[in-house]
Amino acid sequence: MNVNLSAVPGFMAGHARILDRRRYGLLMGEEEPERVLAALDAYRNPDGGYGWGLEPDLRTPESQPGAALHAFEVFAEAATVTSPHAAALCDWLESVTLPDGGLPFALPLGVTTATAPWWRGADPSVSSLQITAVIAAAAHRVAAHDPAVAGHPWLARATRYCLDAVQAMEERPHAYVLSFAVRFLDAVHDTEPRAADLLKKLAAYIPDDGKVPVEGGTEHETLRPLDFAPFPGTAARALFDPSVIAADLVRLAGEQQDDGGWVVDYARISPAGAMEWRGAITVHAVRVLRANELI
Repeated sequence: MNVNLSAVPGFMAGHARILDRRRYGLLMGEEEPERVLAALDAYRNPDGGYGWGLEPDLRTPESQPGAALHAFEVFAEAATVTSPHAAALCDWLESVTLPDGGLPFALPLGVTTATAPWWRGADPSVSSLQITAVIAAAAHRVAAHDPAVAGHPWLARATRYCLDAVQAMEERPHAYVLSFAVRFLDAVHDTEPRAADLLKKLAAYIPDDGKVPVEGGTEHETLRPLDFAPFPGTAARALFDPSVIAADLVRLAGEQQDDGGWVVDYARISPAGAMEWRGAITVHAVRVLRANELI
């Protein structure tokens, strides 16, 4: 399994946002968490939410649920350092949560140019399990080291909504809904009594090879085992045969490009978004391979 780590810094210098360059530095032990959090602040709005293209395919400046996901990912990576902005983000999410406890997939957009159609076409009056589950999963990872997030009423409401929505599920959902629901249940597996049984329920919708085609995506867009269970020692990882995970790790390592970075297989929406996704996905690929002790 040949991963050329020496080529990654140069790739990041030429393709990635400052935020992702600092995230990569933190991952490699060459950057301080405070500097990563400072880079994240560039995407923060006065209302406590995040926008400005933090979600690369959602270019509008105002705060959006999709950007909140990526903010929580950064707060989780900062680990031992907590930021009051994480709890403030929970406050903002509480302010846009719908009566049933779920979040809308997206709020009305001030700028629609260069933004993906799935964000532009979202109904702000309808709760989305897809976005609520993945944001809540990331928030629970932050909650592991941030008591203000752990005890926030928004997280409790979102958690109940997701558990109830998965429990009510009667057929296999869209690939991303399935993946994000699995990630959510994995995040709350040890704290929510319903999580283990609901995870088993969702496992029945995942083929043995862990490959789930994305309906409505690009021609070859497919979610794979590592999209459901990227890290070892988790409840989600136990859903897959070790040989399936091993093969997917080989695939991930082999997808490094000659320029040192990784690519995404979903639609490219804008020149800026396409480049920024490459930086972000490269950080993710290296993180997963390192966590699985392959580099």
